[in-house]
Amino acid sequence: MKKVIKLAVLFLHTIICFAQKKIQLVDKNATKETNALFTNLSELSKEHILFGHQHATQYGHGWYGEADRSDVKSVTGSHPAVIGIDFSGLSGRPDSMIDKEMNSLQKNISATYNRGGVTTVAWHFNNPVSKTNFYWNDSTAAAAVRNIIPGGSHNGHYKSILGTIAALAKSTRGNDGNLVPMIFRPYHEFDGDWFWWGRAHCTTDEFRILWRFTVSYLRDSLGVHNFIYAFSPDNRFFTEAQYLERYPGDEWVDMVGMDNYGDFGRDGKYNVEVGIKKLKIVSDYALKAGKLAAFTETGLESIPNTTWWTETLLKALRAEKMQLSYVLVWRNDVRSPTHYYAPFPGQVSEADFIKFYNDPYTLFEKDLKAIYTFNK
Repeated sequence: MKKVIKLAVLFLHTIICFAQKKIQLVDKNATKETNALFTNLSELSKEHILFGHQHATQYGHGWYGEADRSDVKSVTGSHPAVIGIDFSGLSGRPDSMIDKEMNSLQKNISATYNRGGVTTVAWHFNNPVSKTNFYWNDSTAAAAVRNIIPGGSHNGHYKSILGTIAALAKSTRGNDGNLVPMIFRPYHEFDGDWFWWGRAHCTTDEFRILWRFTVSYLRDSLGVHNFIYAFSPDNRFFTEAQYLERYPGDEWVDMVGMDNYGDFGRDGKYNVEVGIKKLKIVSDYALKAGKLAAFTETGLESIPNTTWWTETLLKALRAEKMQLSYVLVWRNDVRSPTHYYAPFPGQVSEADFIKFYNDPYTLFEKDLKAIYTFNK
């Protein structure tokens, strides 16, 4: 009987240790600030979630390029805690345009860091083989993945593009002189077919090789040590096995996430309970594997639902005791009267968004304290 009890205790201890695997960046030479951000995001996710908005400080609904402005700040008095940017302009253009884009991005990233906020990077990467854009076009696009991985015809060209990204990462510093950490989220929504890196346009092995090569070349060959690498499919999964179908392995990923517009009101269709189950899969895997988790993209275009922030999004985020580092909604277009995902003054969901902002669970930029330093 005692032996059975001892075995049961040992089994329980093993389960607890397994469920609480220590988090650790895949870059053992990551900067102190990157390690601190990673650790602090993990700690904050136990009780809170950071709110993010794509391109929040670059432009918004009816404006562009105004210093220290965001639509979120105009409504709440604070910028989002997480600011989304994009590396889309760093390839496939004349060098003068790339240099201009790099300078603009560096100013934005540094400003976010200096204020105490967090930068996450998407990459709408124009096809480097057929010189088309990031969307797949059956008539003109090339199956690029097989050509840019090692042994492919365009691997050297891909290395050059990664060199440009590394140059930005290794020269973007804050006022304190330190390199700015960034959450780098390449090849998102790869389980769909709309991007050239989507599942219909490359094999599982090719995608995994591409991911591993990208991380290893940036980290080991080019010496980039201020990236947190985020893996984020779209919402086309219902089980952990499906979620991990193209996962490159724990040694290549720091953060697991999900993009999901479809379950949260796109085209007037809500399936929030299913959306919660998918988020739970992401959060549970992160805890099991020692990773961060995040709701990497979502939103309701035009936000016609006046209580979407508190009655849909907030309730979903707080369900199931998940641990999510941040939630990011998509951009507010400059010209379009309908393409926006965060409220601006006078927008119909503004009052509800203020309730969302004031909820103790959500964190905005003003709420962050020394996120790039270790707490004593």
